[in-house]
Amino acid sequence: MSKVIIIVDMQNDFVDGSLGTAEAQAMLPKLVEKLSQVQDTHSADVIFTMDTHPVNYLETAEGRKLPVEHCIKGTPGWEIVPQLQAFKANAKAVVEKPTFGAVDLPKLVADYDEIELVGLCTDICVISNALLLKAFYPEKPICVDASCCAGVTPESHANALAAMKMCQIDVAG
Repeated sequence: MSKVIIIVDMQNDFVDGSLGTAEAQAMLPKLVEKLSQVQDTHSADVIFTMDTHPVNYLETAEGRKLPVEHCIKGTPGWEIVPQLQAFKANAKAVVEKPTFGAVDLPKLVADYDEIELVGLCTDICVISNALLLKAFYPEKPICVDASCCAGVTPESHANALAAMKMCQIDVAG
């Protein structure tokens, strides 16, 4: 059985930058440990997504609703956190996405038997990508490791996990 882990938007701006949270910072060592084990055992491939915005982000539809500049392509905040750079170097793919869901993901994971998602933010991009993949692959096991995710707030994290469970996405951790 082949497995892929999708590491959603583990970028500086979401960990300790303009939209960073204590929960994201606290989760990061758990994710590093998980990915180290995966790398040591060769038990899964990894794909990274990167929230990617233009310099005129505040003029976009998203920017008008979330008026905090973040993940502007080429800035330090856009980069994957240093703790995950070695895993990014060995990733099967790195997908830049201008919106919550990465529309290229379904074709990238088509040949995998099992899909797992981790990362940030549970209540925005993790849930968007989990539901996108569930729509494309209703028969594949899709799981979210809650211990390796963080939301905008602890409450919105919990709400997103509950919503994903209702949509038949397995939630572990």
